[in-house]
Amino acid sequence: MTNYAFITGATAGFGKACADIFAKNGWNLIITGRRQDRLETIKDQIKADYNIKVISLCFDVREEQEVIRAVESLSVDITSNLTLLVNNAGLAVGKGSIDSGLSDDWNRMIDTNVKGLLYVTKAVVPFLKANDNSQIINIASIAGKEVYPGGNVYCASKHAVDALSKAMRIDLVQYGIKVTNIAPGAAETEFSIVRFKGDETMADSVYEGYTPLYAEDIAETIFFAATRPPHVTLNDITIMPTSQASATVLHKK
Repeated sequence: MTNYAFITGATAGFGKACADIFAKNGWNLIITGRRQDRLETIKDQIKADYNIKVISLCFDVREEQEVIRAVESLSVDITSNLTLLVNNAGLAVGKGSIDSGLSDDWNRMIDTNVKGLLYVTKAVVPFLKANDNSQIINIASIAGKEVYPGGNVYCASKHAVDALSKAMRIDLVQYGIKVTNIAPGAAETEFSIVRFKGDETMADSVYEGYTPLYAEDIAETIFFAATRPPHVTLNDITIMPTSQASATVLHKK
């Protein structure tokens, strides 16, 4: 049976593009997200386009019991072939100085980007340990390498992802589980729409004057990392648009 990839946050952006490229290359999928209607639409489209199996699980990664119930609902024939976890679900909410921050925004970022990643990983790791050539790919950010003005809590949450990737690698090496940390720079997805709470003018301004990364760029990198030979692990990949030199240095025309 073809192996399964478990992809969180698969209803948009990196997660959806990731589901597409793995399906195109014959992987079976477990796709997750909070938006049931969009999740089912993507599931139906992928099944129509590719001859693979797709399982959809609707839950919020911030809710540990929802995560546990969803993962426990998977049958043995699926979990015995689950070899890849892509921890993609994440978000930024708000951008401003620490003294003007909203605790609700902080909680959403920490609960999703850090605690959600932990809940899903803990639930899925037992299957990865039991299956050969398994891997975890965590989607971090350039914000997990550098701190920029107004980024405070989002940067802290992605620094945590970077650290957790290193910790997972140490904890799981004895089981032969690869752990890859992927840190994208500026990428045009729903990211800025969410960050600026639906303000499309603000979101669009982030990508003016240069060519950003696109979701497909990151999905291709994820797929490449997931398909290296068993003895090869890409530990940490930072991906930037050519016009971006650091978190804060962009060449705009």
